[in-house]
Amino acid sequence: MKIINRILIVPIAVLQLICSSSNVVGQNAHTSKKNKKIEVYTTAENTNLRLSLSNNLISKPTSQQTNSTVSIQLDPDKTDQTFLGIGGAITDASAEVFAKLSPKKQQEFLSAYYDKNKGIGYSLARTNIHSCDFSSDSYTYVQEGDKELKTFNIDHDRKYRIPLIKKAIETAGGKLTLFVSPWSPPAFMKDNNDILHGGVLLPEFAQSWANYYAKFIKAYEKEGIPVWGLTIQNEPMAKQRWESCIYTPEAERDFLKNFLGPTLEKEGLGTKKVIIWDHNRGDMLTTRANLVFSDPEVSKYAWGIGFHWYETWNGGTPKFESVAEVHKAFPDKNLIFTEGCIEKFDATKFQFWGNAERYGLNMINDFNNGTVAWTDWNILLDQKGGPNHVGNFCFAPIHADTTKDELIYTPMYYYIGHFSKFIRPGAKRVIQTISDKNLISTSFKNSDGKVITVVMNQSDKEIVYTLKNHDLQNTITIPAHALQTIVLN
Repeated sequence: MKIINRILIVPIAVLQLICSSSNVVGQNAHTSKKNKKIEVYTTAENTNLRLSLSNNLISKPTSQQTNSTVSIQLDPDKTDQTFLGIGGAITDASAEVFAKLSPKKQQEFLSAYYDKNKGIGYSLARTNIHSCDFSSDSYTYVQEGDKELKTFNIDHDRKYRIPLIKKAIETAGGKLTLFVSPWSPPAFMKDNNDILHGGVLLPEFAQSWANYYAKFIKAYEKEGIPVWGLTIQNEPMAKQRWESCIYTPEAERDFLKNFLGPTLEKEGLGTKKVIIWDHNRGDMLTTRANLVFSDPEVSKYAWGIGFHWYETWNGGTPKFESVAEVHKAFPDKNLIFTEGCIEKFDATKFQFWGNAERYGLNMINDFNNGTVAWTDWNILLDQKGGPNHVGNFCFAPIHADTTKDELIYTPMYYYIGHFSKFIRPGAKRVIQTISDKNLISTSFKNSDGKVITVVMNQSDKEIVYTLKNHDLQNTITIPAHALQTIVLN
C-alpha cells in the first residue's frame, strides 16, 4: 500500500494550474513575437509535467539550433478524415468500482475524464450488451430459452452501469457518442449452449438475436441514454474462456445483410452506425473490409470497421499498415479503434512509462492512417485490475483503491489526454511531414480554426524540433520520454 501512496496524483489540481508554465530542465529561451499564438503542453517521465503548460520550452531559433533541429512541416490546407472522438468503455466493472467511491471521489473521477476544462474531455464511450469478462458474473437480459424475448429487461444495468453512463453524459455537457457491443448471444442461442468458450450462433436464432440488439438500444434510449452505434460482435475470431462467439467473415456478412441490418431498419433504428469486425488489426481487418464493403447489398448497412491492438499478443509489431490499406481502399467508410488496454495487471507498474508510450505510439499511427475515433477499454478498475469474473485482470488509465477511497492516475491517462482534451469532434486531420524518425507526430485542425499537433519522443534524450505552419515557425524542446501537444491559434 505504501507504493500506492507514493504514486497518487490528482489531475484536477494539475489541470486547474494549466495556465502557469512549469519549471523543468530545458531551454529557458524567450518567446518571439511569432509565438504569441502558440501554447505547448507537456507530459514527461521523471518530471512534474503532467499535461502542463510549458511555453518555456519554446525558444527563439538560432542558427546553431536550426542546424540540429528536427522539422515538422504542417500543410493545414491538405486534410484527411474527420475526427469523431476519443473515450473509453463504461463496463460493469468500471461502474461497480465507481459505486464504491465516496461522492467527492466520484465527482473528481467524472471531471477527470469528461469535463473538457477540468479534465481531458472524453467525447466517446462504449458499453457492453449484457455481460463481458469485465462483469462480476455472467448474465443476459432474458430467461434461458426465451426465443421470443418476452422476458427481456435491463434491470441488471440499472444498479450500477446506467447511473454511471448518465453521470458521464451530464459531465460531458449533455452529449456522449455511445456505441454498444455484445460479447456473446445467450447460451441457448449457440451451438455449444454456453455463453462462454466461443461457439457460434445457431441459424434458427439469428432473427431472435437481431431483435435482441434492437430491444437493448430501445431500452437504453428509454432510460435517456442515446445510442449512436453498435458493433456486431466483440472479437469474432476469438474463442475465449469468457463471453465469446465466433463469426467467420461470411457469417458476419450474412448476419448483417439478412438479419441485423433489416431488423434495425424495421425497428426505426436504421440511422444507428453499424461497425463490423471489432477485432485486431492485420490481415483479417482487410479481409473483413473487402468482403463487406465490396458488396453493395451489405455495405449499405455498415458505417465502418472497428479494430483492437492485440495482434501484438505473440510478440509481433502493430499492423498499422492494414489500417492504411482499408482507408485507402474504402475512403467513404470509417475506421474506429474500439478497444485496447495494457494486459496482465501488475500493481507495481501503475507508473510504468512504457504503458503510456504504447498508447502514444498506437494513437498517433492509427490517426495518421485514417482512424476517425479511438476507444480505450475500461475507464476505471480497482487496485487489483478488476473486477473480472474469469481473472483476466488488466490496467486502466485510472484505478481506484477502494479500501482507501483513493484514485490512482497512471501516465496513460495523461497521454490519452494530450489527444482528447485538445482534438475535438469535427476536427480534420492535417497532412504533415516529419524529417526524423526519433519523433512521431499527428496533427488536426479543429472547427474553431485551432491547429493541434501531438508530438512524442520515446528516446532517452531531449530533442529540439521546429514546427512549421505556413509562415509561422517555432522551435521547441521536447524532453526525453515525453508527449507534447502544441496548440496554434
